[in-house]
Amino acid sequence: MNDFIEQCRQEWRRLGVADSLAEEMATDLASDLSDAEAEGVSAEEFLGSSAFDPRSFAASWASERGIIPRASKATAHPKPIVLTAFTAVAAIALIVAALLLVTGEPKVSVVTSKTRPPHLESPPSSIVPSGLGGHVLSTSAATPVEWILLVLAIAALGFAAWLWSRWGRSQRPATAA
Repeated sequence: MNDFIEQCRQEWRRLGVADSLAEEMATDLASDLSDAEAEGVSAEEFLGSSAFDPRSFAASWASERGIIPRASKATAHPKPIVLTAFTAVAAIALIVAALLLVTGEPKVSVVTSKTRPPHLESPPSSIVPSGLGGHVLSTSAATPVEWILLVLAIAALGFAAWLWSRWGRSQRPATAA
């Protein structure tokens, strides 16, 4: 166990823990481990999974004592998952809206006629009568929705950019090695 305690000391030194505090914690750890051994408890049982990771144990103990800033989940994952997902969805919405606007799909055609005898039925939508003097108007049916989606996607990406800039400034600076 002396090797475990020595590795903890090295980690505390790396984290910038004062020598007096590091020595106090090493002494406490040695005392706790010897007490556990006297009671018949192995170091692995006493420390749990930390017995195999002295650096993590030392950092978390120093953090719990308030000697170094608490390790957060943000340091384990450099970027928050929700913000990454939000940005991806906004980017996909922007691309889809832009593609739909460029292609103009789906198309709708409206046929009007100036005169239609009352005894004739309406022609099927795929047939345009040629002799009735009508007008054919073709347009994209989804254009208003596509523009709304495009504007919302741009706004969402702007909001995501603002959140990313705020998130970067809110992170604590790393401790000196």
